Amino acid sequence: MDDVKLIEVIAEIGSKNKSEPYIKDVEIFRHFFDKDFNLITNELNSLDGNCTRRELITRFLLLNAVLDQGPDTEGVRQLLCDTINYLYRHEIRILHTPLDFFKELGIIITEIDNVHDIVKKLRAKKWARNNNSTALKYNLFMDNTTQTLNYAVFRWGVPLSVPLILENDYKSKDDDINPELLLDYLEDDNDAEWPSSAEIMSKKIKQHKRYGLGKAIGDKAAHLFAKWIVHTFNLTRKRDITWGKYSFEVPFDSNAGRVLFRTGYLLNWADIDDYKKSNVIQPNQGKGGTDYIRVTNIRGMKATKNISTIDPNIYRDLCVKYLLTHRRAPKKYEIQKIPIAQLLKEKKYGPGDLDDGLMYIGTHFCFNIENPNCDDCPINSYCSGFNENILITKYRT
Repeated sequence: MDDVKLIEVIAEIGSKNKSEPYIKDVEIFRHFFDKDFNLITNELNSLDGNCTRRELITRFLLLNAVLDQGPDTEGVRQLLCDTINYLYRHEIRILHTPLDFFKELGIIITEIDNVHDIVKKLRAKKWARNNNSTALKYNLFMDNTTQTLNYAVFRWGVPLSVPLILENDYKSKDDDINPELLLDYLEDDNDAEWPSSAEIMSKKIKQHKRYGLGKAIGDKAAHLFAKWIVHTFNLTRKRDITWGKYSFEVPFDSNAGRVLFRTGYLLNWADIDDYKKSNVIQPNQGKGGTDYIRVTNIRGMKATKNISTIDPNIYRDLCVKYLLTHRRAPKKYEIQKIPIAQLLKEKKYGPGDLDDGLMYIGTHFCFNIENPNCDDCPINSYCSGFNENILITKYRT
């Protein structure tokens, strides 16, 4: 398998099939776009109430990233947009004034339930068909919870609390509110503990002692947020490489892991036994007694095979100059960073393109079942699983 070619082809597919949050469906954002539905970038600094347009979109994307951990991406995004539209029609302006979320929690919980029921009627059968499940199991709340209060306060309330606490901590003496509070926090150049890069920011939003989201956001979601800020909507105000095209890692979710495993790409860097030792592959823990692939456990895992094919200078530059995850050349190669280093060599596509390609393939062809749509998949000629069916039939994500 030509692993470099595979990554480039997937990234090329992603550049033509972008996976975007549904911000164009949010009514308060519609005048942020032109008639061709392109974001009007030269007006991002314009004030909209007490925030800039850039800040409002950033707040929405942080909330969306947390919620995007649900089992049906399209359904989750529709739930978020439809709920926010309802709230703003009733003057509950949770993005402009996050305190409104907590003041009107009863109304919000009711509306989340109502919208969830509507989305379930629209999407449950299709979701069940693609996942070899039943429509009755369709649930957009994370962790298989059915309690709306827990879901609303934990998954919605925590990310909305970040600008709320920032406002309290940094309120000026004349009570003027900084219209880009969240952005200033995310891009801060003055915190020695958190150097300013998109990759470091993805860790900061989860781990910061005062403002970190903790378990409300996963590593995948944190990197997805970085991708949206830098790649999808180019909201960052920074113009250096630490906030540029190669400044964040690929958001490793189940779609990414499934595609990279089935194609054989992950097995190019480590053996099955290595993945078992790292608890990435969990025998007999998947549906129907299959082996479960816990994709998030790949983060930090070191490559044990084909190391000589990795360009050490490019990998060093990626870690030291772009991501800011290392101060000097790393001695070992982390598997999740390798595809970015491969893309960095040619500088045509970035991790954002790669993730969009993995999402497109994972949600349109490489379903999490034993008989996905391999015949129509645009990368089947590069896929080991297409020829060695055990990579598809034995494993689930």
